[in-house]
Amino acid sequence: MTPTLRLADSRDLAALYRLEQVAFTGDRFNRRQLWHLLNRAHALTLVAEGGDGRLLGYGTLLFRHGSGRARLYSFCVHPEARGAGLGRGMLEWLEAAALDRGCEWLALEVRADNQVALSLYRRLGFVPTDWLGEYYEDGCAAWRMSKGLALARAG
Repeated sequence: MTPTLRLADSRDLAALYRLEQVAFTGDRFNRRQLWHLLNRAHALTLVAEGGDGRLLGYGTLLFRHGSGRARLYSFCVHPEARGAGLGRGMLEWLEAAALDRGCEWLALEVRADNQVALSLYRRLGFVPTDWLGEYYEDGCAAWRMSKGLALARAG
């Protein structure tokens, strides 16, 4: 069954927390941080829900008023749901949501050792813009990447 993509709300808090625990090895959000993201006026969280009601992934966009930019603040797919195109579908949905809010650019940070995510982002048109040494709590570096959304829609 194809997962349903929908906006998250506070009822998803416990499931989002569980997903954080299985999807990330470090730099996880706690319940309070997740609650704040769900209730922040300038944020949008998408969830991918399986037919059994289990969350298979989520992505959070942050918007800065008047900047024309959105930031993919957090993004993950449950390990059991990886490799089936769910991440790509979620990112395309999030890009459209950013465009609908008037954003022309989407930026993100990704672990330098996460080759699967780097490959996905590159395939979707993101380009590295900055190297961020010792960015994560475990000392791992990151790439900041961005994508011009207006150009993607026009092309």
